[in-house]
Amino acid sequence: MKTKGLFLFILLTGTIVVNAQNGNFHQRTVEERVKAAHEKLDSVFKFDAVKQTKIDSAFATYYREQDKIREEFRSSGERPDRETVMAKMQPAIEARDNELKTILSEEEFKKWKGEIEPSMMQRRRQQ
Repeated sequence: MKTKGLFLFILLTGTIVVNAQNGNFHQRTVEERVKAAHEKLDSVFKFDAVKQTKIDSAFATYYREQDKIREEFRSSGERPDRETVMAKMQPAIEARDNELKTILSEEEFKKWKGEIEPSMMQRRRQQ
């Protein structure tokens, strides 16, 4: 029985590695990414439902734009470097941040930019 379990584990691990190398790794949906941002912010701030809905909407808009940009690169066949991607993403990031500035207090926004956003990027790189 242990051999069968080990075999299944190796088979599953191999499948995941092959899919990841082929670029078939699961891209989280907009809703999954909004939920992750929501949970991260909720762990630091306790926003009321109205404010949280506005924040979730800002992230949903940002993640949809992010997906459009990724799709543009995929459909063009380009394999852009990090600087090219960041340059293309900058307007979407600025739009998200401008919207968040209208929702969050100055102190909350500073905490978002200085602590929360960097920790989300760090987590994403580790996955």
